[in-house]
Amino acid sequence: MTATKKILVIVTNVGEYEKVGMRTGLWLGELTHFWDVAAEGGYTMDIASPQGGRIPLDPESLSHEVLAELGTEKRYRDRAFMDLLEDTRKISNVHLDDYDAIYLTGGHGVMYDFPQTPELEELMARFYESGRVVSTVCHGGTGLLNVMLSNGDPLVKGRRVTGFSWPEEELANRADAVPYNLQERLKELGADYSTADKPFESYVVEDGLLITGQNPGSARGVAQAVLKQLATA
Repeated sequence: MTATKKILVIVTNVGEYEKVGMRTGLWLGELTHFWDVAAEGGYTMDIASPQGGRIPLDPESLSHEVLAELGTEKRYRDRAFMDLLEDTRKISNVHLDDYDAIYLTGGHGVMYDFPQTPELEELMARFYESGRVVSTVCHGGTGLLNVMLSNGDPLVKGRRVTGFSWPEEELANRADAVPYNLQERLKELGADYSTADKPFESYVVEDGLLITGQNPGSARGVAQAVLKQLATA
């Protein structure tokens, strides 16, 4: 595999919870925090989504308090950067050989479209089996749920992973809104799921080419782990 110094970032097209009608979408910081670290490390990135086109943003990720955290506001005020979310690539139109790694962002919207996108599941399996890094953060872990390897096993079977926990869903007052329990789904697939000692603490799990982060505060740590893995490839 020839290094490209490029990372493919996947975001959601879904902007509303099906059950309750509240708005959701991409949690912006999970994009910007990863982007900042990867860019500082000399990587360029492309953004793709299941349907392509414009990306909805979770309104709670745009509050002043959240935007001020870890420099997200600087990216939010950057028109050129935010314009990248106005016309994203469609996953079916991206090419594996263009990238060294794939990164799945979160926000509750991904719970609906990531596991329902066969092109994404196939791409994830191809990334992993071709020796490329597969990474997720928070609800981005839902993109792992239907990924099957060529031997018929789930990608996460026997792998150490994390993702947004059920206690965090309850603390975020979303337990009645989400379509399923990500924590339990990962365990049911045979994943060795673990969490930080306290909800919303930064927590990253590395299992070879598979790197997962628990919550929004883990995005920088995921990026750092991805770059470390790529440096040893």
